[in-house]
Amino acid sequence: MGSARETDLYPPIKAYLEDQGYVVKSEVGAADVVALRGAEPPLVVELKLGFSLTLFHQCLARLKVCDDVYLAVARMPGKRFAKALKANVALARRLGLGLITVRLSDQLVEVHCDPGPYAPRKLPKRQQSLLREFARRQGDPNDGGQTRTGLVTAYRQDALKCAVYLFEAGASKGADVAREAGVPRATTMMRDNHYGWFEKVEKGVYGLSPAGAEACAASARVLGA
Repeated sequence: MGSARETDLYPPIKAYLEDQGYVVKSEVGAADVVALRGAEPPLVVELKLGFSLTLFHQCLARLKVCDDVYLAVARMPGKRFAKALKANVALARRLGLGLITVRLSDQLVEVHCDPGPYAPRKLPKRQQSLLREFARRQGDPNDGGQTRTGLVTAYRQDALKCAVYLFEAGASKGADVAREAGVPRATTMMRDNHYGWFEKVEKGVYGLSPAGAEACAASARVLGA
């Protein structure tokens, strides 16, 4: 950020709001910026050079005073800031806040979202996918909060059922594995071999790889036993 200061955000924000017909003053009470236009309720802007949890906390506190609260940050170049901006715009919308960026190099002010009630858009397909995974997963083999690495999914459990069957019965036809292990997609899963547990013996017949044999040793927890 170099030698930039939070106060550098104020002149372009003030000019922008004045162009919208507001009378603007800084450091009024606890607010960084307060703007009034006619008989309308006040508008508040909190200034910070970058995104932070503290900035969101301050804006939420200002919502106790008025409905129109914006957070304003310095706009930076690059993909990293663009990604952070997208995420924080989404967060601001959920909290009922507005979000403004200021490009200090040329004083460009851009409003990315305005304050208002948040109405989340539901995605039925994602909900259905969530419910399918919940229904198919056997037991509760994961620790809440763990990383995605090593996560036990319903797909992994089905693959392990196939591996355990091959461990006990030896190389078998995909149809037999599907029937005996109770995994309708067994042939496709063994052919795709996502975990490296299976070996194709001949057309339609699969056996267990050394990695598959090792996986079977840990099968109790993975299968929710």
